[in-house]
Amino acid sequence: MNLEEIHLRALEPEDIEVLEKVENDSIYWNYSNQTEPFSVNILRHYIREQKQDIFQVRQKRFTISNLSKEVIGFIDLFDFEPLHRRAGVGLFVLESFRNKGVGKKALILLHEYAKKKLNMNTLYANIAIENNKSIMLFCSVGYSEIGLKKNWNFYGDTFNDETLYQKIL
Repeated sequence: MNLEEIHLRALEPEDIEVLEKVENDSIYWNYSNQTEPFSVNILRHYIREQKQDIFQVRQKRFTISNLSKEVIGFIDLFDFEPLHRRAGVGLFVLESFRNKGVGKKALILLHEYAKKKLNMNTLYANIAIENNKSIMLFCSVGYSEIGLKKNWNFYGDTFNDETLYQKIL
């Protein structure tokens, strides 16, 4: 895969099928604090809302795409705080595109956007302590572990720790 072809674009109505599949796959709900599937109608509304300004809705999701407009994954800013110039980062790369540098390229592009277009200072990521691949990915682009949330999330019939990573742009 040519990483030069990877770019971030706005969510489009034609992304609904992939978005629905990703959001409604219960395997990932442990990491998204989701407990039930989203309807197609709710996801369509969510895509329409993405056209609103990040300063209004405090979040922005991008589709990770290639030159053929193929959906490779999604990356988003959430809990955007313009006064403090910070936001959380969420990243999901479709399984068939993992371990090919896509996540790293998407994070670098998001960092550029956040700094140049939004004048942001800090990004952070909440990562489950057992999610070693995500930890390695975020560390590879300059995030540092700044905290541990003990017994933070409940899944698999037990409480699980979550780490907090931060990057100063």
